[in-house]
Formats: sequence, structure tokens, C-alpha cells
Amino acid sequence: MKRFLYLIIAIFCLSTLSFAQTDFYTTTGGEMIFSFATVDNNGNQNGNIMRWSPVFNFQFYGNYDVNKNIGFMFGGAVRNIGFIYDEPNSNGTKKKFRNYDIGIPVGVKVGKMDKLFFFGGYEIEFPLNYKEKTFINEIKEDKFNVWFSKRVPSYYHTVFAGVQFPYGFSLKFKYYLSEFFNQSYTEVNDGITSQPYKGLKANVFYFSISTSLFRGHEVYVKEYKRVY
Repeated sequence: MKRFLYLIIAIFCLSTLSFAQTDFYTTTGGEMIFSFATVDNNGNQNGNIMRWSPVFNFQFYGNYDVNKNIGFMFGGAVRNIGFIYDEPNSNGTKKKFRNYDIGIPVGVKVGKMDKLFFFGGYEIEFPLNYKEKTFINEIKEDKFNVWFSKRVPSYYHTVFAGVQFPYGFSLKFKYYLSEFFNQSYTEVNDGITSQPYKGLKANVFYFSISTSLFRGHEVYVKEYKRVY
């Protein structure tokens, strides 16, 4: 993973050496996320449920297009990410977990920069706010959120890949290489010490839909005016 990250950074640094020959621009976009998780709860691998999070997800990118067929990107993001877990053999207990993360992506784009192209790269994410909800037979029994919680790691390693269609519509797949929970987290309640996430291995992945993530409809409007 470190070698891959170094390679991405090296490519980006090399691209900046020819700044005068590149087309630099910034873009922003939202993200509608459909997330899942691969879950292994002490040997039990069932119970994952899709989670839909249309808000609040914001992305900002700086783009260097070396030419019409290749470009590089870097940026920042605020992302609402998590998963829903229906605990097996628990008499209807369901958990909802989520983090608000700050992400720093770096990546490459290949294709026709003004039409259809593919993109991919690496992103490191830093959890800001953790929330956990407990439902029993569809009734919410407990809820709490914690800033900079030790229930989760200090950061996540992630990789992503996607396709940008004409007029600013994008599809993306993202996988979290780091586990969602800090299995070593220890808490004390009423004098009893426990590790609530011990043995609960979960790696989140998601599919998302974005609009105007890179250049959108304005590219086609300008081209239309130029031709006609």
C-alpha cells in the first residue's frame, strides 16, 4: 500500500513540473452513497444491510489535464460513511454505524477529458464524528455520537475507481482497506470492562452516484457555442 501511495504522489509531482503545458481547473460535486460492508462477527458473516446516505457528502478537486487523454487529480472531501448490521440470533437487534470523515484523494484520469473517461486512485480518510444507533424490533432503543472517537481507527486507507460520463454524471466504487472498528477499544460501564467490537471485523465498500464531479455540462455548452 505504501508503494502504491508513493507512486501516486510521484506521478502527481511530475505532472506539476510541466504546469505551463497543463490545463488546471477546480471542480466540486456531491455524492449519493450506497454502502455495504464485509462483516465477520466472530465467525458469523451474515447480517449486512445496504445503507443509503445522500447527505452530507461534498467533494472538491484540483485537476491537471496534461492533454485531452490523461489527467491527474487531488482534493478534499467530507463524507458520511457507514453500514447497517442486523445482528444474527439477537431477537431483532439491528445496529447502524456511521462516521463523518475528512478525505484527501489523489488519482489519475484516462480517456477523453471532455467526454467519457475512467478515474481511480487512493484516498486517506480521517474520522471526525462517530454515531451508533441500536434498534430492537424496529424501535430505536439507544443512540450516541462521539467526536474523534477511539471506537474507530485514527484514519482509513481506501482505494477507488469510477467512470465519468458526458454532461457531468459519474459512477464510483470505493473500498476501505482498513477495518471500520478499532477492535482493541475498551470501555468501562458500572465497573465492568468490555471490548464491544472485539471480533467484529468490518470493511466498508460502496457505490456512489455524483453530478458535476469533474467538468460537467458547461463543457458541452462552450463547444456548442464555438461550433455554432
